[in-house]
Amino acid sequence: MPRSPLPPREGISATPLRAPGGKATHAKAELPVPDTIGTWLREEFPDAPVDDCRNLLTTGEMCDEAGEPVAWDDPVTPGGFYFFHRPVPVEEPIPFEPVIVCEDDDLLVVDKPHFLASTPNGRFVRECVVTRLRVELDLPDLVAIHRLDRITAGLLILSKRLETRGTYQRLFQDRLVRKTYRALAPLPPPGLEFPREVRSRLVKPRGGRQVLEVDGEPNAHSRIRFLGPFETPSPRRSGGDVRECPGAGISSTDEIGEYELEPVTGKTHQLRVHMASLGLPILGDPVYPVDLSPDPYDFNSPLQLLASSIGFTDPLTRHPRRFETTLRLG
Repeated sequence: MPRSPLPPREGISATPLRAPGGKATHAKAELPVPDTIGTWLREEFPDAPVDDCRNLLTTGEMCDEAGEPVAWDDPVTPGGFYFFHRPVPVEEPIPFEPVIVCEDDDLLVVDKPHFLASTPNGRFVRECVVTRLRVELDLPDLVAIHRLDRITAGLLILSKRLETRGTYQRLFQDRLVRKTYRALAPLPPPGLEFPREVRSRLVKPRGGRQVLEVDGEPNAHSRIRFLGPFETPSPRRSGGDVRECPGAGISSTDEIGEYELEPVTGKTHQLRVHMASLGLPILGDPVYPVDLSPDPYDFNSPLQLLASSIGFTDPLTRHPRRFETTLRLG
């Protein structure tokens, strides 16, 4: 897909829309091409008021991939890309802020709090790290270059420049980045030995929230170490620069263990599924082993999973780089 010729508005990227037809392979390639842009928009958005569609064009807010505004009676370019800014309603604020860990000309590394999404997704478009920081830091090209679940806290790396973005993204694609996580979960039962290599096949059914372990060739691999019984951090032990994850709600540490997790692969919810499969579900997990249909604005019991370190050889300087979280569990 070509880069949008429209800059982000209020930190939100323009929406791409691909026309039917064309010679390239895509989902609508075999559909008939409407005669005009107006006809196509009426077919694409049948429930939208016709005046809204007309206003999108008469105000010049919809353009082709060259950045040229299009009009109601213009012909449709078969298979062409068009861009526009869709209306995004105000969202109830998520009351936690990302904290900058490191910044240079190319990268921005932040500690993402629990409950704040990394990127625009579903109901959270404004209330996510990327949109917030694009606006706050005046960085319209800011993009997250890897995933971190909304309810997981810890290190998130974002790219500031299009020119070097692909170089850093390939590190993650080629598994040249070592990521470690910390988690709190029940103490292991007698006989369950660590460290462990956990491999299984994970599948996410369409429309479902839970990722399932199924029979077949493993596609997910995690390394898990037991670090010992969990000890609640204290200001004296942690130091003034360390921030505790909000709202942990842990009343007793007698039966809680601390674990170091390393995802060798990067499947959705992989660490959470693998811990639950060992009978050690991560504390505060609202989906595994039982989906509790969590309210995204319930901040009482955050998932006790923290992206604690990220290391790699910088592809531009060839120097090793390692980032450590400023957050602590519990």
